[in-house]
Amino acid sequence: MRGVWRVADVRAAEESLMREVPEGTLMRRAAAGLARRCALLLDRVYGAQVLLLTGAGNNGGDALFAGALLARRGARVTALLLSPDRAHRAGLAELRRSGGLVRTRWSEEIVADLVVDGIVGIGATGGLREPAAGVVRALRARTPRPIMVAVDVPSGVDVDTGAVEGAAVRADVTVTFGCLKPALVAGAAAPLAGHVELVDIGLAMRTPPALRVPEADDVAGWWPRLHAGSEKYNRGVVGIATGSHTYPGAAVLSTAGALAGPTGMVRYAGTARAEVLAAHPSVVAADSVAGSGRVQAWLCGSGIGTDASARTALRGVLATDLPVVLDADALGMLVDGSEADRLRDRDAPLIITPHDREFARLAGEPGPDRVAAALKLASWMNAVVLLKGDRTIVAAPDGTAWANPTGTPALATGGTGDVLAGLLASLLAAGVEATRAAVSAAYLHGLAGRIAAERGPVTAADVALALREAVASTVP
Repeated sequence: MRGVWRVADVRAAEESLMREVPEGTLMRRAAAGLARRCALLLDRVYGAQVLLLTGAGNNGGDALFAGALLARRGARVTALLLSPDRAHRAGLAELRRSGGLVRTRWSEEIVADLVVDGIVGIGATGGLREPAAGVVRALRARTPRPIMVAVDVPSGVDVDTGAVEGAAVRADVTVTFGCLKPALVAGAAAPLAGHVELVDIGLAMRTPPALRVPEADDVAGWWPRLHAGSEKYNRGVVGIATGSHTYPGAAVLSTAGALAGPTGMVRYAGTARAEVLAAHPSVVAADSVAGSGRVQAWLCGSGIGTDASARTALRGVLATDLPVVLDADALGMLVDGSEADRLRDRDAPLIITPHDREFARLAGEPGPDRVAAALKLASWMNAVVLLKGDRTIVAAPDGTAWANPTGTPALATGGTGDVLAGLLASLLAAGVEATRAAVSAAYLHGLAGRIAAERGPVTAADVALALREAVASTVP
C-alpha cells in the first residue's frame, strides 16, 4: 500500500524537516532527483535542449536548481521566467553560474527536447493562466512534441481533489517529492501526471494518509489460500442473482467474474439459468433466490431489471444476514427509498458499485472531488462504495478511501461492470473483509482490462477471460 497525503499534511511535514536540516536542503534534494530523472529521459544529456518553465513558487526553484545540474553536464538549458519579478533568486543565480540562459518572453524560436514544468506549486488553485497556458499549448502543438516533466504535480490541477478546472499541463512524467498527492492518483488530474516517480527527500508523514493506493502485494496478501483441508463448501459459496430474459448476458458475465474468484462454488438464481448453465456447467442454478440453497454472500442487480420479480429478488437478498453486493439495476431500485428500511436494519457488510450516472441518481453528481463524494455516500449508507471510473475509488464507512491504479479506458464498454461485481461477490463469500474485497476486485479487474486491451478491441467477454490471467499473475 502506498499512502497519499493532502497539501496541509505535506506542508507540516516539510516545515518539521526544515527545522532539522540546513536551509535549502529539501530543495536541493528535490532538484537532484528531478535532474536525475530528466537525464534518464534524454537520449544524451550533453547538447540536449532543456526548457524550464518557472513560476513564482518553490516548484520554480526546484526546476532552476535541476536545470543548473543538467547544465553542468553539458545540456543547453533555458529558463523561461513566467513571473520574472518573483522567480526563485537562489535557483536563478545557480542556473546562471552553471551556464544556463534566462528569458522572460516566449518565442517560437525557443528549442526544446525536454520541458520541465515548474510553473506553479502544490498550493496553487485553478487552471493555468496566461501567458503560461499559451506557452503550454504552443509546446504541445509541436511536432515532434518535447518530453514534458512535471515538478511535484502537473501545473493547473487541484492537488487535494484531482479536479481540473481549466488549462493544465499534461505530463509524460511527474517527479513528486516526499509522498504522493491526491491529484496524482484520483480524479481528472491523474491521467495528466503520466508516469509518476516518487523521490525520497526525507519527509516523515505523521498523519494518516488521506487516500491509499493498493499494490499487487496487498491483493496477494488478502487473497484466501488453499490448504490440505480445502473443499468446495469451506472455500465459500457465492450466490448470483443477476440477469433476466432480456439481459441473459449479464448473468453469464457476472457468473464468469465469480468463477474467477476464490470461492469453491457458484449458485445462480434467476431467469437466465439456461444461458448460465450453457456457458458455465459447474454452476448450480435455481429459478429464484428463495430456492437457491445456502451461500455466504450475494450479488444482486446486474441486468435483473426492475419489475416485480426483480424487486422480490432484491428483497430476498437484503433479508439475509449475509454480505451483499448491489450493482446496476439493484441500485436503480434503491432510488425511490422503498428499500431504505431493509438497508438500515442490516448489520452485514454491504457494497454498492455505481458508475457516475448511478451515483448521481443515488446522491447527486459526484462532482470534481470524487473521493469526498464517495466517502459521504459510504457514511450515509453505512456501505462500502466502489465508484467506478478510470481511477476507481473505494470508500469505506470508517472514512478510509482507496484509489485503484490499474484502471484503463478500455473497460468503458458494456458488461465489464458485471464481471467486476461477480468477482467482488466471490471475494466476500470467501471471507475477505468488505473494503479489501472491493479494492482487490477493482485492482484485478483493471489488470484484466489492460491484458485484454493488449490483444485488440475489448469486450466484457474478453475481460472475463483475462481475469483468470490477472489473478494468476497477482496471486502466487
